[in-house]
Amino acid sequence: MVLHGIKAIFFDLDNTLIDTSGASKKAIEEVIKLLKDKSEFKEDEIHIICNRFQAKLLHEMFDPSEMTIDNLRVLHWEKSMQEIKPGDYKDLANESYALWKTKRLQLMTLSESTRNMLGELRKSVRLVLLTNGERQVQREKIEACGVSALFDAIVVGGEHSEEKPDPSIFLHCCDLVSVKPEDCVMVGDNLDTDIQGGLNAGLKATIWLNKNPQINRKPSPTPHYTIYSVNKLPEVLQNLQ
Repeated sequence: MVLHGIKAIFFDLDNTLIDTSGASKKAIEEVIKLLKDKSEFKEDEIHIICNRFQAKLLHEMFDPSEMTIDNLRVLHWEKSMQEIKPGDYKDLANESYALWKTKRLQLMTLSESTRNMLGELRKSVRLVLLTNGERQVQREKIEACGVSALFDAIVVGGEHSEEKPDPSIFLHCCDLVSVKPEDCVMVGDNLDTDIQGGLNAGLKATIWLNKNPQINRKPSPTPHYTIYSVNKLPEVLQNLQ
């Protein structure tokens, strides 16, 4: 594929290249089975525990000087259980976290069609993986889906002072592959980080992967282009020229 006027493409990872939400949902289902077998919690309590764990993940505040990310997430499970019924759940929390983490990473795979698309694009442009999140968590995902060899540079927000949507991390990506912002395109599913960030940094174009077309009819901020499958990207890129 020959692309004119585009020198680099920045890709988000979670829910853009890999189905993080789907993997997380299936991993939670495995923990539900575990808790049904190994705990005295009722079924409705188990679902509440899992919902509370996910809520703690969503609002997670992590300080690496205090504990590891693994220990923090074991603590999320333990606290979620204790909120339902006081007790000593350290072993059960450790087992729940280990199962959730292992299963989730196993399911974070890059589809063959996406892998092939990235390979074709890289023949014409530089590719950068730009993902927000805690360093260890994101690096483990990257290793699990085997995506490293397909990119010219990988940037994890948790390893920098600012994450998306701050322009600085986009400009850092530009520097890594020796391109100007106006020659780059950002592809991602998150309007607030991927699209707003691309706009903040003055990139040539932002391309939003809309996973919920029935809900998100009038996105804000407004991306330059919208796709409903990441594998439709090459068509948009050719039109973009």
